[in-house]
Amino acid sequence: MTNAFVINGGKPLKGEITPQGAKNEALQVISAVLLTDQKVTISNIPDIKDVNKLIELLGDMGVIVEKTAADTYTFIAKNIDQDFFQSETFKSKGGGLRGSIMIVGPLLARFGKASIPKPGGDKIGRRRLDTHFLGFEKLGARFDYNPADGFFNVDASNLRGTYILLDEASVTGTANIVMAAVLAKGTTTIYNAACEPYLQQLCKMLNRMGAKISGIGSNLLTIEGVTSLGGTAHRLLPDMIEIGSFIGLAAMTGSEITIKDVKYPELGMIPDVFKRLGIKLELRGDDIYIPAQDHYEIETFIDGSIMTVADAPWPGFTPDLISIVLVVAIQAKGSVLIHQKMFESRLFFVDKLLDMGAQIILCDPHRATVIGLDKQVQLRGISMTSPDIRAGVALLIAALSAQGQSTIYNIEQIERGYQHIDDRLKALGADITRI
Repeated sequence: MTNAFVINGGKPLKGEITPQGAKNEALQVISAVLLTDQKVTISNIPDIKDVNKLIELLGDMGVIVEKTAADTYTFIAKNIDQDFFQSETFKSKGGGLRGSIMIVGPLLARFGKASIPKPGGDKIGRRRLDTHFLGFEKLGARFDYNPADGFFNVDASNLRGTYILLDEASVTGTANIVMAAVLAKGTTTIYNAACEPYLQQLCKMLNRMGAKISGIGSNLLTIEGVTSLGGTAHRLLPDMIEIGSFIGLAAMTGSEITIKDVKYPELGMIPDVFKRLGIKLELRGDDIYIPAQDHYEIETFIDGSIMTVADAPWPGFTPDLISIVLVVAIQAKGSVLIHQKMFESRLFFVDKLLDMGAQIILCDPHRATVIGLDKQVQLRGISMTSPDIRAGVALLIAALSAQGQSTIYNIEQIERGYQHIDDRLKALGADITRI
């Protein structure tokens, strides 16, 4: 029996909400505990499936994992069971979790070998892993794919620093290569490196553990290999995708909401993109306050042409918030072109928004024009299924703003990325029930 959310929409919400720890950062820094035999403490960990599965996987491979608070774990990766990586358990657990690719870099660096099953994960078009493997190969790893058992086997007994120009600025690819390079002999230079805040966090954490990484925050990283790393304590940033989602939720439902402890300087252009949609927000300390708005108007470009919102590698606008911007634009005054460049199937959920009464022209798999309703017409509640994490939350926001009842199926997809989302929305006054 799959779970679903039943939502009675059309009510304004009110109150404070605190974003969870960043999911994408969690998958990287939790994998990094494998680089040392010393104790590493990580706090502000979100309680979501993808992260819990990774923590469980580390426990299975011999890491001593201890939960010391609701959001805090300690890890000691002293004795790792090398045979575990050839087991059926690893194949089923590792294969079902896209984040499992992140353990490869640290394992190669510390033990000189690794094997991983072909990973699974989100259905948002083809997400290649070539960047990871090409990087490992440049560092001197040799790997072969065994079609019979579906494993990649990698030998990295002799990793050496080198110059790497990444074929794409992949966040997970950069993180994985950085983790492999910190213990390699000599100096590694990574150009066209991703520079997302999550990756900066990982690099700062590795430096506290004794790594020598410079150029953090730029797209040119220099890593001087060291012989070993020690323990550290690390706190995850708040999840910027949740913060963006809550800004959108407040505007769409005409709600007065305060988002707590947002680490504003790490949000890049996210607040500005929402401001361009006409959403008022103000910074109070480190909280974002959004007043109740009956109405928000999309800016045009200076020459009067239609505003475009497009995703781009950091510090550009994150692709994970494109779905949210699209939904929020439905009730704005004016029109906007949404251009999702990075993943080819992420806009297909607009058919459900059309059923709810939105005015959207899907130009092609990458572009949609939204003609704002200016809250003159309310969306209607419908039954729908969530295709991926981010579309799921976009549909949830649409449902909360809609007249009548909506049912969202396949909410496992939402819960892979957002912890206890129903309880947290109820605290703001949302009428949402899990069935």
